[in-house]
Amino acid sequence: MHEKLTHKMKYYEIDFKINAPEELMQDACDVLAAMSAEAGLETFEETNYGIKGYAQQSLFDKDYLNTVITDFPFDDIEITYTVAEAEDKDWNETWENEGFAPIIVGEKCVIHDGRHLPEKVYPLSIEIDAKMAFGTGTHETTRMIVTELTNMIMDGKRLLDCGCGTGILSIVALMCGASHAIGYDIDEWSVDNARHNAIINRVDEKFESVLGDATVIQSIEGLFDIVVANINRNILLADMESFTKKLKHNGILILSGFYTNDEQLLIDKAQSLGLSLEAKSADNNWSCLLFKANTL
Repeated sequence: MHEKLTHKMKYYEIDFKINAPEELMQDACDVLAAMSAEAGLETFEETNYGIKGYAQQSLFDKDYLNTVITDFPFDDIEITYTVAEAEDKDWNETWENEGFAPIIVGEKCVIHDGRHLPEKVYPLSIEIDAKMAFGTGTHETTRMIVTELTNMIMDGKRLLDCGCGTGILSIVALMCGASHAIGYDIDEWSVDNARHNAIINRVDEKFESVLGDATVIQSIEGLFDIVVANINRNILLADMESFTKKLKHNGILILSGFYTNDEQLLIDKAQSLGLSLEAKSADNNWSCLLFKANTL
């Protein structure tokens, strides 16, 4: 029997009022939801006058949200918002009760929860306990990194998972043959949930999760063949040097969590650290970049 994790995270409710022509309203809501994800918002619902979003209090970036609204790409649209503390309830339980339908990634991988099983057999079948939406494979950035990992030769590789969330990326790598994975996250629930999901998928003997931000990297022993980070642009820019210092010669750094129009910022930063761009992909304006550490 799987252990049951309980954790009541504190959330803000961000209520957006969008003043837009009727024919642009749906597009404006969709674009606002996508852009505000980088400010920490992770769940949205439509209202009669716009949308409501929810963000963990520890991850909400109000300054970045203000920048999103200032730089909103639609003319003649006015956006205002209010922030309030959301109802104190077990958001994990709310999501768990709903779960998610199986997610097919490429031709090799299916990600599912324990209540919604895939209809056919795939070479790689991963079960994620449905505590939260992000990190289950429902998001484009997660799917793109999973695709990169499943297309690589993982045998014997060591992986560092920065901002591990549910542990999905570490679990994919381990089930593809990686010898060891270490993940870290600033949220205690995520650290516990990643361990829990490693147990479900029977890779827990090869997985460790650590509580903290990028400063914990320096306390982790050894170098890594692969470093993955699915985090927002500003954190990636701030922490990329720490990631790079943990890469082996010819090691691979995979980054996602940002939009295609931010790619050049990440590329310039990576190249300044001696990394070369090897591949990139995009899905619904989200980007994924793969770099190689060939000058260390």
